[in-house]
Amino acid sequence: MTRYSETAGPLYVDALLEQLGIRSDKPVLRYLHTDVTGGALRRSIFRYARALEALGIGRGCLVALLAPNCPDALAIRYAANLLGAATLFAPALANVDHQRALLARVRPTLLVVFAETVDLIPDGVTARIALVGFGADSLRLDRLATAQAELPLHTRAMPDDLAVIVSSGGTTGVPKCSRRSFAGYSAMVRAERAEGKRQLVNGALAYISQVLVDSTLMSGGTVVLDCHYDAAATLSMIESERITDLLLVEPQLFEMMDHPDARWRDLSSLRSIAHIGGSAPAVLRQRAIKRFGPVLKHMYGASESGLVSVLAPPGYEANANLPFSAGRIVDGVEVRIRHANGLLADAGEIGNIEVRSRSVAQGYYRQPEAESHKFRNGWCLMGDTGFIDEDGSLHVLGRASDVAVVDGALISPTTIEEILCWLPDVRYAAVFAPGKTSAGYTWNALVEPWAGRPVEIARCASILESAFGASVSNRVRIIAVDRVPQTEQGKVDRAAIEAVLQDEPRSRSRCIEFDRHENHAAQAPGLSALYAV
Repeated sequence: MTRYSETAGPLYVDALLEQLGIRSDKPVLRYLHTDVTGGALRRSIFRYARALEALGIGRGCLVALLAPNCPDALAIRYAANLLGAATLFAPALANVDHQRALLARVRPTLLVVFAETVDLIPDGVTARIALVGFGADSLRLDRLATAQAELPLHTRAMPDDLAVIVSSGGTTGVPKCSRRSFAGYSAMVRAERAEGKRQLVNGALAYISQVLVDSTLMSGGTVVLDCHYDAAATLSMIESERITDLLLVEPQLFEMMDHPDARWRDLSSLRSIAHIGGSAPAVLRQRAIKRFGPVLKHMYGASESGLVSVLAPPGYEANANLPFSAGRIVDGVEVRIRHANGLLADAGEIGNIEVRSRSVAQGYYRQPEAESHKFRNGWCLMGDTGFIDEDGSLHVLGRASDVAVVDGALISPTTIEEILCWLPDVRYAAVFAPGKTSAGYTWNALVEPWAGRPVEIARCASILESAFGASVSNRVRIIAVDRVPQTEQGKVDRAAIEAVLQDEPRSRSRCIEFDRHENHAAQAPGLSALYAV
């Protein structure tokens, strides 16, 4: 495998500003059906930089943004980095206690809030607040920026300065925040030239979306911003904006491919649909290929590690029957597999995945205990179980905490999902290890039906017993849901699910309806025993 290089290049903010200058008269962003040229974005960055500097922002400061996907949010972040300050796109957490705990932990020097996000500020926040798009003039950062000169500024940042803090998915509680220096983040976002690329970004900027924006702009492409993911809206946007590249979390990909609009929308502009963040059963991969054609790309990585491996066309189609294949390890990344006894595994042997590269975060921000468990001697412990085959491809079986050995056989969530998704009444399934509230079960399995076709829980249990035996099937708690809850990032929301299940009596199965529009759940009245075995 390729060893990572210590070679450094220009800081990302310098490379980005240079590219915006080259594309001064060309669109680099599209927002609300309006183009923003490279020159316009560049001038906005310089104005915001002077405004932030007037507020005392510089090296050693942290600017956090509760921001929608919009040009001003990007310009403010780039401006802060231009001054040498660190930045954080704070996630929009539904749990107000989690939001309060996150902001209290990171202690931003300045918290920038937009009209669309003002309701996300929890009580008790002590950070200095600047407003964009609303509020008193004395607090309006955008008003202050309009009075500033737009002449270029030199970068104040140094390579080892803290640059970017990136939130984790927060699927189980308060997100962790990985930190990178300017040198480390610059290595993470470098990209090959991509003229003609039109990257749709409809995921929250708190996560990998900011990396997508940066790498696309630096490579000469155009970013189309949308406020949030919605299957129908995404399909419409692909058609109307001639999107070439799209990133989705697995639940979103499988929802979009099964949406009725996917059958008639013109998706011919698509060159790549990358999917990340969860399991990908072979049956669902095959259905996605049939729907979208040879444009799928499976990416494995994390906010802490950066990109680790890629399964891209034409290899994707060849591996569509392998639900665990995460493709080839990318150049510059080292991956090793470690057994539970501490010894390193040979090719084909299963163990815990560890990653090292220049893209790996330096650690967690103000979380020394969590950092000591995740980062060791330059290696990122992914928390996932997998193996590297003889050809050098990485196979990811799932979170180590979700994988179990039953009667000598290793069972992972994806093996269970694969079986359940073959059933004609199951559109999608999500399997994970339960929390303390579901004692007696090894896995929770949420099964989502096709529209107008109820899921037969007894049939689900029967097929699992046929495939794995009673010793496995009896460990699976099967729950029929209207829709599998998702976090802001689009991952399966374990915390929301556990909040509902903790009050459920121990039973073989339930049918629970989750609110489609909120990140919390509620049991549907009258449905508690509808699918009981």
